[in-house]
Amino acid sequence: MSTAPAIRLQELTRTFRVAPTTVVRAVDRLTLSVVPGERVAFIGPNGAGKSTTLKVLSGILHPDSGEATVLGYVPWRDRRRLAFEIGTVFGQRSQLWYHLPPRATFALLAHVYEVDPSVHRRRLASLVEAFDLGACLDTPVRQLSLGQRMRAEIVASLLHAPRVLFLDEPTIGLDVSAKATIRGLLRAQSQDGHATLLLTSHDTGDIEHVCERVVILHQGRVLWDGSIDGLRRRFMKTKRLTLWSEAERLTLDLPGARVLAARPHVTEIALDPRKTAVGALVDAACRQGLLHDLTIEDTPLDEVIRDIYGEAAGHGS
Repeated sequence: MSTAPAIRLQELTRTFRVAPTTVVRAVDRLTLSVVPGERVAFIGPNGAGKSTTLKVLSGILHPDSGEATVLGYVPWRDRRRLAFEIGTVFGQRSQLWYHLPPRATFALLAHVYEVDPSVHRRRLASLVEAFDLGACLDTPVRQLSLGQRMRAEIVASLLHAPRVLFLDEPTIGLDVSAKATIRGLLRAQSQDGHATLLLTSHDTGDIEHVCERVVILHQGRVLWDGSIDGLRRRFMKTKRLTLWSEAERLTLDLPGARVLAARPHVTEIALDPRKTAVGALVDAACRQGLLHDLTIEDTPLDEVIRDIYGEAAGHGS
């Protein structure tokens, strides 16, 4: 027996009039399906249609044409009922009362979502422990650090146990440590609560550490849809090698090899293994002197995605 998708888009289109005679197509016949429990990164350059799609899915915007359902609801028709089943986190917009402590907002949201008081107490205690908010639960939001505030924002979105969570830049502005914390918490909450996540972000760390699937948009259309590993396999063309050598300088004029940086006894190379095998490059380096150390890495995911955007823009697709 097949499982109905948690999110389904079929030929969805949304335009905006930006001048009397100019219409911009933000979402262009977008078709997409997300199964329950999936964690999907929804990415693209500015203007690709990500935020517009999230606003349609949450019932804020009406599409011009096409179909969309979230948990079987048509968002713009069933917005009130859908609100009880979804949570939203917008990194640049807060749902917390700025001058009140998080506990006050949490209590208000429990009334808004008609959560039984005993259920609310248990769930709040569990989330406060998981998100380490105990020390700042009664501190006015204006006095919280950005990392504390974002943890509180996510707790606010999870209090009513949503089955789908929409996240728009949830780690924007956070430091490295706070980002790692938020990512781990989101992944754990999805796994433990079986919630479906649809996340937009320009930070590839969010994509790699939270999601299992990536959908890349370009000009309102799907440019790529697949696993993160599949994205790497298809588009990753180079390896990064760093060589620590006894020789002060290495000369490695081999097909597909490009020097990224060179300083005394250290050389960084980008290598296309389809043109020259990694072993052949290492052999060439060894012939010039002893190698003290060597690292081999994949191309960073952000560069892979940037190349995909560049190719799409170059083809005008």
